[in-house]
Amino acid sequence: MDRLLQSLQDRPLLFVGGKGGVGKTTHAASLACRLAALGRKVLVVSTDPAHSLGDVLQEKLSGTARALDDNLSALELDPSRMVDEHFAAVEKTIAAYARPEMLPRLREHLEAAKSSPGAEEAAMLEAICRHVVEQRQQGFQHLVFDTAPTGHTLRLLELPKMMGAWTEGLLAQQGQQQKLREAALPFWQKSGQRHPFSDELKQERWRQALDVLERRQKLFAEAGRLLTDAAHTAIVLVMIPEMLPLAETRRAVAQLQHFDLPCRHLIVNQIIPPLADDNAFWQQRRARQQEILSQVRRDLAGLQQFDYALQSTDIRGVEALRRFGADGLMA
Repeated sequence: MDRLLQSLQDRPLLFVGGKGGVGKTTHAASLACRLAALGRKVLVVSTDPAHSLGDVLQEKLSGTARALDDNLSALELDPSRMVDEHFAAVEKTIAAYARPEMLPRLREHLEAAKSSPGAEEAAMLEAICRHVVEQRQQGFQHLVFDTAPTGHTLRLLELPKMMGAWTEGLLAQQGQQQKLREAALPFWQKSGQRHPFSDELKQERWRQALDVLERRQKLFAEAGRLLTDAAHTAIVLVMIPEMLPLAETRRAVAQLQHFDLPCRHLIVNQIIPPLADDNAFWQQRRARQQEILSQVRRDLAGLQQFDYALQSTDIRGVEALRRFGADGLMA
């Protein structure tokens, strides 16, 4: 068993992220394939809208988990489909309160909201949280997430804590309103007027709405707990030895640490191995890489570093991904 796999094999939840084009999809798929080869039940999930996971695995994937062998399954989360499902659920909840004549206008607003900033992130977040929380019920020992480029991933990983706090605030506000309604009830009764919430149907709809909020709060709270548990979750950052990926990785590490998210592993990919010939271009490129690698070791000394050699061919298919995980790792 190689060093990287040994250090990650006890974590049920793995997130692989980094700047676009550094090889994070290849490494996410490789980790999933190697864990499955150990006899673990593994689901690898792509949250990247570009969806390269199916290309790397050489399999056609969709938003439903597909078994690739006895232990390995894969899926690609479809943001558009999730937004549709998310807003359909929202419409169902709101429609319980609205008068029938309001529904056409309500649907217009919801349709416009689908294109609003953050709509896809919210839908994606809920799907990720459900996978994280329901992992064991789904029968998987490991979830490996092939994430979108760094900025998008950081927002998703930070959202459970923020959304949990927002939902908690809504529930507190609703609780205060309920107390006010109860306090006002005797005055409505004395006035002889009908209390606006005395209707049993309205009260039942109100309870249903609170139930939705409470379920979401519990989902985000549990997902947030698991994401910040270093014994349960590992975030693996992937970079190549160039200045822009290094700068982005430094920022990502600082932000992950700020939110108490467990980032301890760094893969440096596409390293040029020692050269046997005197080709000036490749010698110069390798020398520059070695300079940046020294800076990586200095700036990111708190992370376990795993160096992977530049490959002469594309790594595609389950067997090639399994071999690459061990064979590509440099001493």
